[in-house]
Amino acid sequence: MQHFPIFLNTRNERVVLSGGGEAALAKLRLLTKTEAALHVYAEAPHADLETLADEGAITLHRRAARAGDFTGSRLAYGANEDAAEDARIKALAEAEGALVNIVDDLHNSQFITPAIVDRDPVTVAIGTEGAAPVLARAIKRDLEERLPASLGLLTRIGKSFRKAADALPMGKKRRDFWADYYFNEGPKALAQGEDSARAALDTLLARHLDEAPEPGEVAFVGAGPGDPEMLTLAARRALDEAEVIMHDGLVSPAILELARREALMIDVAKHGFGKSTPQEAINALIVGHALKGEKVVRLKAGDPGIYGRLDEEMEALAPHGIATRILPGITAASAAAASIGQSLTKRGRNSDLRFLTGHDTKGFTEQDWHALAAPGAVAAIYMAKKGARFLQGRLMMHGASPATDVTVVENASRPDTRILHTTLAALPETTEALSGPAVLLYGLAPREAATELKLKAAQ
Repeated sequence: MQHFPIFLNTRNERVVLSGGGEAALAKLRLLTKTEAALHVYAEAPHADLETLADEGAITLHRRAARAGDFTGSRLAYGANEDAAEDARIKALAEAEGALVNIVDDLHNSQFITPAIVDRDPVTVAIGTEGAAPVLARAIKRDLEERLPASLGLLTRIGKSFRKAADALPMGKKRRDFWADYYFNEGPKALAQGEDSARAALDTLLARHLDEAPEPGEVAFVGAGPGDPEMLTLAARRALDEAEVIMHDGLVSPAILELARREALMIDVAKHGFGKSTPQEAINALIVGHALKGEKVVRLKAGDPGIYGRLDEEMEALAPHGIATRILPGITAASAAAASIGQSLTKRGRNSDLRFLTGHDTKGFTEQDWHALAAPGAVAAIYMAKKGARFLQGRLMMHGASPATDVTVVENASRPDTRILHTTLAALPETTEALSGPAVLLYGLAPREAATELKLKAAQ
């Protein structure tokens, strides 16, 4: 993010614009909606600028800007449509401490003005860092169609009531009140008129003050393999509503970015053969926050029901009568198989599919090696980087061919996905290069055969 979005308070602040033509007018159509003290410098001002001056919307100086004109200014705009004059304005404004925007010149601007959807006091700003103004305008048009004109009035009514709403405790109770007003009671009352919308606030506040606090709940949410596009809609809603999110170390940063900014984020990572958060501590955190009446999301990479210790955590909640729900996610094996263009089951090849873990809390795990060593067997093996040599030894001891295909998919579904096609004989050496989470697809080769490391086609 090259340009950091902020909302600048311009009330009674001096803002200077240099220019008297169409570019200046276009910028002023937006600036005159603010409460800034606008000073416009133009030797030959457009007739519409004269009208704005007569209306008191701007202070028009019928000359070119010069040294001293930018002193005390928050913002300065160069809209002369002349490169040399705008460069002069830029130098003057910067020397006097103003932030400068040269219209339609991203390179020489210290800030940019986004496309804006105005439902005062609700303001939506859309920026593309100058890369795609057409796209910004399209998004603006779409939002203007979606956001009713009455939204601004409803928000102003709500703003005047904020002090009274402080009678509700901070947090969920207060958020529920405002959500009820803006998305339910407020729009219905506003249809009857502004007075009805104001009266609805008093009635709604009394009702929320009388309501007993809602009990907490825990949602076990599958974060999928890492690509935010693979999240379910239910998972997205849960992240948006959560007050506390306890996440695994394998959950991608892109998924965590979708959470509410106000949510408490708790990393409860577990690492095989390394530093981990004890399961007892995780259980205690989940129970403790839920008993406070908070909405807790236990966010697990992939699917919570596949090597996610779901049962242990649900059993910890059971004695407390805490409501739970499970939102499945796409498991890493499915994403890994998709990335190599293969299905996990195929008629005539494998009539069963095994999901295995390379290790558990006691170390490397024993499996039905004889069945796995049979020709055509397919298995998705999780958490197997450290145990690759153990797996190889057990399988070959039970008759598996050293030439059996194994495809290792690291960071499945993510931009940095790596696909390594190897054989059982070379498996330990192949996994030594891995640093991210990986799934071993035993018995499968990429649909387009590869004998060396390759990056996902999108790269």
